[in-house]
Order: sequence, then C-alpha cells, then structure tokens
Amino acid sequence: MTSTERPRTYWLEHAWLGTHVEPGVAVDVQGGRITAVHQGVRTPPPGAEILRGLTLPGLANAHSHAFHRALRGTVQAGSGTGTPPLLRGTNGGDGERAPDSFWAWRNVMYAVADKLTPDSYFSLARATYAEMALAGITTVGEFHYVHHAPGGTPYADPNAMGEALIEAAAEAGVRITLLDTCYLSSGFGEPPNTHQQRFSDGTAESWAERCSVLKERDHARIGAAIHSVRAVPADQLATVARWAEERRAPLHVHLSEQTAENDACRQAHGCTPTRLLADHGVLGPRTTGVHNTHLTDEDVALLGGSRTGTCMCPTTERDLADGIGPAAALQRAGSPLSLGSDSHAVIDLLEEARAMELNERLRTRARGHWTAAALLRAATADGHAALGWDDTGRIEAGARADLATIALDSVRTAGPLPGLGAETAVFAATAADVRHTIVGGRHVVRDGAHALVPDVPQALARAVEALHA
Repeated sequence: MTSTERPRTYWLEHAWLGTHVEPGVAVDVQGGRITAVHQGVRTPPPGAEILRGLTLPGLANAHSHAFHRALRGTVQAGSGTGTPPLLRGTNGGDGERAPDSFWAWRNVMYAVADKLTPDSYFSLARATYAEMALAGITTVGEFHYVHHAPGGTPYADPNAMGEALIEAAAEAGVRITLLDTCYLSSGFGEPPNTHQQRFSDGTAESWAERCSVLKERDHARIGAAIHSVRAVPADQLATVARWAEERRAPLHVHLSEQTAENDACRQAHGCTPTRLLADHGVLGPRTTGVHNTHLTDEDVALLGGSRTGTCMCPTTERDLADGIGPAAALQRAGSPLSLGSDSHAVIDLLEEARAMELNERLRTRARGHWTAAALLRAATADGHAALGWDDTGRIEAGARADLATIALDSVRTAGPLPGLGAETAVFAATAADVRHTIVGGRHVVRDGAHALVPDVPQALARAVEALHA
C-alpha cells in the first residue's frame, strides 16, 4: 500500500473534528497526509471528491485475532444435527451444543488454528481485513501468535505467518500493527499443549530473535505482545518488555480476562496478574492491557498510575461470558481506552463503542458514563496511539489522511439533526452504514464497495469453508 502523491481535496458534508460536528469541511491531501483543513466551506470546491454523510477519522481496531473470523456462527449458540465439523467433540464430548464456557470455546479455536497455513491464513486475513475496511476500520492491531507449523516446527521463513498477515493487510488496503506475541506455556509451570506448540518459540530470547527480523513498512508497524501471564513465565516477562522498550514499540497483553487466570496467578505467585506485570517492568504508557476485566482496586490504581492503556472488546467479552470490566474506573485512574473486535463475533467498532457505554449502564444502573465524543476518541485517536500510530486518528493538518464516512440517511441514522452526528454514529449507526473508507488519501471503500477485494462476502466464504472442510 503506497500513499497517494497527487494533491486532492475531499469535501466533507459533515465532519467530526474531535469535539463537535462541523458542516462543510474541505480537506486537502498530499502524500497520504492531510495538508490543510478548511471549515465553513458550504459547497464542494471544483474538483473535490464529495463525501456525503458524517466523516470521522479512520477507526482503529486495537485487538484482532484474524483467524477467529472462521468461528463466527459456529460457536455462539444452538443445537441440532447441523453441528459444524470443528464443533464436534469439543464441548465435553457433546457434539451437539455450542461451547458453554471460555475454555470449551478455546478448544474450537485450537481446531481452527491447527488447520492454518501461511496461504490459508493470508486468504482468511485478507478477507477479514477487507470486512474491517468496509466497517470504516483503517488500522488493525493483530495479536499474532500462530507462528510455526503444527508441532512447532518453524517454516523455512520463521515469520511466514506474520508476513502473510502483513501482506493481507496491504491487499485489503488497511494499516496493521503486527503485535508479535510471545506464547511459551499452557499455564503456570506447564509446557505448551499439543495445540500450543506451534505458538511457542521455546524461550522469550528465541521469540525476540525471530521477531527482530520482521521489518516495518509504510502500512505496517511491528509491536510485541505477551499472550498472558499464564503463557509467559514470570522470569521471561522482562525480556519481552525490554524488546518493546528498546524499539519504542507498543506492547499488548491479555490481562485478567478470566477469574481462573487470577486464581492461578495468586496460587503460583501470591499476587494478581497486574501486580506480577508491574513487578517485572511490563506496565507503562506504551503498554495496553486487553480486557482488564477482573481487577482489584489496587490493579486499577497500578494500571492508571502507570498510564497503561486498556483495550475493551465488549462484543467478544459478552459473547464469551467473560464479564464487564471497570472501564470507567480505569479511565478515571489514568488508563487511556481503546476498542477491539477481538474474536470477530461481529466486526463493528461503532457497536464496540456503544457496548462499552451500555455495559456500564447495566453494571451501574446509571446512564451517561461517556459522551459520544469520548467514545469516538477511543475508537480513533486513542486506538491508533495504542498501536503506535500517534499521527493518525484526527482530521487535522499533518495527520495521515485516513477517513471513514457514515451515512446519515439510512433507516438507522435518518432523522436526527446533522449536528448530532456523533451521537447518531455511536448510538444508532452500524458498520453497514459506512459509505466510504479512505486510507492514506486513497479510496479503499467507495459507496459501500471495496475497491481492492471485489467480492468480500465470497472471499470470506471461501476462506472459512477451506478451514471447515
């Protein structure tokens, strides 16, 4: 993916500028960046490309497992004789029910991971990232841990799977931060199980040696991830943190997603996972905890005080019955919020933003925890910052020219005044209302159609079918 060099102007019928909706905004673009923003432009300038509706900065999906897209529809609910092959025998021997816990769901996920090859992963990720582009997502944070062949044997190119993801993002027209993930054990003091062998490099030092070979590109940044405190031994956490610190790269970690993880950590180390990460130098402003669901008051203070970010993934957290994390308390303590679609039960960052507020309403039985503007910032500027794209996620001179336009005349969005466009986007619109997606000044989605992947539904169907065969 290369940036557009020819100067051009986009005329935004309505634009969200971070604090309010402004009608009639002209945005000049050159070299993939915004060079000027002109307000009060009531009619399109000659030659300008017209974006009707509400234009936001491009959305950032801060937490993705691309191969989980193959699980959609097979693991949510239901029973009967139409059980997909991957579901059979994965739920305590009962092949006719969807997994009834996170741990049973994980067995189905492993069955998909076992079938991935660099070629099949490229096809699935390309289609999944194209679906993201259709949803207005311009940058994805890919939490990548399927590194090697089944059994753990490295490919001829040890980064073949990561390279497949980077190339898939390029062909889908989106930016990617490849969060190369260290995954060494199945639990505290336990070696990887059969499925997890392909995730492991053996040691954190070997992980660092492998992922140091990965190169950044115009559309791709390289970050790091600790899968979880149960998957990386405590004495190797600092190796991953040091690798990220030396490169000033983002570092992400699944944190306290399950109460079982907390219980096991206390038994093994006498402390919570958050305290363990703090004691080994993992927390900090370039680190993001994903989920952060089951936290103590001390955990919240540690995360907020260190400016460690929080990535909430509400549609996955509710799908897996994980629970509702203390997002509002974390933000008050100083933890910046971002959003991710994680397992891709749905791919819709507007729904993730809406769900974070509505979940908090259910938990507290009170309304109004975040403004629409605050929720959009989590989905744009703060999400990009969590992925190492600090110059993205704003409509202002110098920022990368990544935009997403939402229709204000669909059955979901028609009616409210355009000045309430931010509220309409967050509390009424869905991914289906995204009309245009622009990345680096280039139209990737125009009038709801992907410009680079001609038939995204068919591409998804073929890629998923290959893994379920």
